[in-house]
Amino acid sequence: MPLSQLEKNAALVVIDLQHGIVALPTVHPSADIVAKCAALARAFREKNHPVVLVNVVEAAPGRTDAPKHPFPTDPRFAELVPELEAAPSDMRVSKQRWGAFQTTDLDAQLRAKGITQIVLVGIATSIGIESTARYASELGYDVVLVTDAMTDLVASAHENSINTIFPRIGETTSTEELLKAVG
Repeated sequence: MPLSQLEKNAALVVIDLQHGIVALPTVHPSADIVAKCAALARAFREKNHPVVLVNVVEAAPGRTDAPKHPFPTDPRFAELVPELEAAPSDMRVSKQRWGAFQTTDLDAQLRAKGITQIVLVGIATSIGIESTARYASELGYDVVLVTDAMTDLVASAHENSINTIFPRIGETTSTEELLKAVG
């Protein structure tokens, strides 16, 4: 479903646009995704809509079938990319799980500002973005997913999220359409 409206209490949530993540091999060029997310962040700030910058700072605990890789110790790995032009007014969330809500204060920060709608962008579509979108939907937020402002490490995972999961938990839109809605 395309974006029906941008609510007055909307926040842009930018997932994992940090040096260590944007350096990974992605389906769509990370530089293009960063540029679109930066443009959206500027537009949201200009209209006094909150911007939330999320980064991952530690690997989630637990056993998996997939091989575990040690979390990078280089502090630059978790630093947000400068193109986002982080502002003092931006909310910051550092996470240790795939999604931005679990074990963080994101929900409390959003509710304190009266946010009812979250707009999701970033990397990776099937991991951080989908996990955050699912949790946001369960918490009762209206969820908007800007599908051309996100990418993944695996093409089939990206497509599954966009074509199968996202239409069931929110509205999908493009950067161009969202910029028009922001004004």
